[in-house]
Amino acid sequence: MIGLLGGTFDPIHFGHLRPALELLEELSFAELRFLPAPRPALRNPPLATADERREMVARAIAGQPGFVLDDREYRRPGTSYMIDTLRDLRAELGGEVPLVLIMGMDAFRGLPGWRAWQQLTDHAHLLVTERPGVPRTLEGELASWLEGRVLESAQALQERPAGGVLFRRQRLLEISATDIRACIAEGRSARYLLPETVWDYIQERRLYRTTNESR
Repeated sequence: MIGLLGGTFDPIHFGHLRPALELLEELSFAELRFLPAPRPALRNPPLATADERREMVARAIAGQPGFVLDDREYRRPGTSYMIDTLRDLRAELGGEVPLVLIMGMDAFRGLPGWRAWQQLTDHAHLLVTERPGVPRTLEGELASWLEGRVLESAQALQERPAGGVLFRRQRLLEISATDIRACIAEGRSARYLLPETVWDYIQERRLYRTTNESR
């Protein structure tokens, strides 16, 4: 079983890494792949370049068994769409390996804005992380689409290669890339919010500083 975690990672930080490590260990993924998006479809253009963000992911996960950088979206021209990535992975890995696309509840609620979102579960399961104590509220076409797809346990992810949606309560760290970028732009340190190797790279490249400072 392979876990998949996509994102802009602008920059990657402990709010991405610690929950990913817990899922890797608790769900016994053979590997958990980080999939940085060079040209995300639904967000404002990242501040760091695609190559800088890929490098930060590489530095962040170096040395952690089971964490893998998968930069296939860099080898595909045009905007990055998850459905294309899942089709590509399924063609490469075959039809029997369970694939699990990991996302937070906010991203899940926004699925109707994704390209071919209703086809995601043709190729992978979805694992949606929820904050403890926060009620699940879904409505409209997403709620209708979800009917018949909800899995009751993590074990069910292993029983078929794709098709289900598992909601999992998980402790999430109150760290955001937006806050990190703002912190750096204000001239403050982002140390201890992200790996030291990533912080060193940000300083080396002078990333996220105010626009009137040269990089």
